[in-house]
Amino acid sequence: MALLACAFMLAVAHAFETFGHLAPCTLCLKERQIYWAALAIAAGGTILRLTPARRPATRIANLLLAVVFAYSALVAGYHAGAEWRWWPGPATCSGGTSHVANLTAFLNGAPAAIPSCDKAAWIFLGLSMAGWNAVISVALTVLSTLAVAQGKPAERAAPW
Repeated sequence: MALLACAFMLAVAHAFETFGHLAPCTLCLKERQIYWAALAIAAGGTILRLTPARRPATRIANLLLAVVFAYSALVAGYHAGAEWRWWPGPATCSGGTSHVANLTAFLNGAPAAIPSCDKAAWIFLGLSMAGWNAVISVALTVLSTLAVAQGKPAERAAPW
């Protein structure tokens, strides 16, 4: 399930970028990197379930997923807080122009706009994408922690 959740979150992020033309800011890209790491852990845990060491492998994978999802919640919460102006975002995420943000623009010599981390590009039900990511990451942290705490037999437990 964690594998599917990570794939879904990454697909949604890339869809917003590709079809919604919403370029990711520095923190958005960091949040994606965290999901890629969680996806790799979930895939490894799924593969290790096929080995004789499936029970400890499943618990270790779930523990690692809980830690990674908790970190994701922190980064997304920080990002959402910067969007609400509760605290400043990182200096590297203040927006402006750059020649490295877009390869085509770079090759043509034109500056490309870099999205600012303190401006929500999309809001649904009062939460930005970073806010929704924080909520989802907390839920994934709880589910992964519950999977570790339950310690179900390997035949019924999934890496997450």
